[in-house]
Amino acid sequence: MKRSSEAPDHTVLKQAAYWYAQLQGDADAVLRAEWQSWYAQHDSHRRAWQYVERIGTRFSPLQDDRDTAQHTLSAARQLKHSRRKVLLGLAMFGSGALLARLGWAPAQQSLLAWRADQRTAVGEIRSLSLEDGTRLWLNSSSALNIAYTAQRRVLRLIQGEVLIETARDSRPFLVETAQGSLQPLGTRFSIGQQADQTRLDVFEGQVAIRLGDQSEVATVVPAGRQRRFDAAQLNTEEAASNGRQSWSRGILQADERPLGDVITELARHHHGHIGVAPEIADLRVMGTFPLNDLQQSLSMLQSVLPIRIERPLPWWISLEARR
Repeated sequence: MKRSSEAPDHTVLKQAAYWYAQLQGDADAVLRAEWQSWYAQHDSHRRAWQYVERIGTRFSPLQDDRDTAQHTLSAARQLKHSRRKVLLGLAMFGSGALLARLGWAPAQQSLLAWRADQRTAVGEIRSLSLEDGTRLWLNSSSALNIAYTAQRRVLRLIQGEVLIETARDSRPFLVETAQGSLQPLGTRFSIGQQADQTRLDVFEGQVAIRLGDQSEVATVVPAGRQRRFDAAQLNTEEAASNGRQSWSRGILQADERPLGDVITELARHHHGHIGVAPEIADLRVMGTFPLNDLQQSLSMLQSVLPIRIERPLPWWISLEARR
């Protein structure tokens, strides 16, 4: 998954997770002073700590230690944070608690996604048959709007990923994302909507891509090919493996896929954080892994790759190089 250049790296996130774990018990003044020193060293430490706190709050929304990160800030900022935390705590009993029961990650609770015609929770894969016979499969944490009229058929992918098998119909079929529109020509394909780009994999037929509002300029992608694009440009064409659609059957089929890519796909089906050390992210993976059984998938990976798995917290997993 693409991350901002301002985001803390794997090592700093790992440090933050271990500090978080140590501070959950009866931490003495010496330990807290050491943590405060680490926290104040760099902006990346503060961002990493805030990231860990956000995830921890999903699993323990009433945890009293959430405000410990503010010990290094001014009293005024402490007061502001405390007031915000009270409001957040109240919200957790209402809509936040409901969203947790539904399985939505807070980072994905955008209004558009929440109000979408079709949406899936973390770990859910849903299949649909539309009125024209078109078949859809929605991946974990995905949201989609459906707009069929007498003139055309339009899907709007708000977040996540959808696999589509189109049916014959006289009306044109379009899929819209934040970066452009796609028009399939009797085909089977998948579309993934990420923060700043769209990924298209074509398995049968072909699909025409139009970037942004450039409705007159189309790039046709044939079967067996993949393209990524943003609103301004297309990336280099690559091969589209049939394994890219295996998630619709509840499995992850890897054929020489990078470990980082495999973990990104597994992570989207589970709550919490799963990180990969950069030095092992490019290890090649082959095999078939169950998406609904993270422990089994990680054990399978650990048995064939030179990696070890660390769990500093129940909801934090870190894959490291084997020593």
